[in-house]
Amino acid sequence: MLDQKLKHRAIHRAKIIRGQLDGLVKAIEEEMYCPELLGQSLSIQRSLKSLDSFLLENHLRTHVKHQMETKGEQEKAVKELIKVYTLSHK
Repeated sequence: MLDQKLKHRAIHRAKIIRGQLDGLVKAIEEEMYCPELLGQSLSIQRSLKSLDSFLLENHLRTHVKHQMETKGEQEKAVKELIKVYTLSHK
């Protein structure tokens, strides 16, 4: 279950990222100067982190909230958060 406002923002961000990535592919094909390619790549990475934030916010506001309010689901919420934290620090 996605919060509709966050869903809209996440879809918008993902479409921007897709456009950035298409632009980077074109720039690589055109053999643009390496620092420009790196700048585009770093911009995409920042955009992905922004998307990650939207997705995490949705998970916390919906699924985790529900799990913490539901008897027997708290441990599942904790394990999921630990997994997300571990993945984000690799």
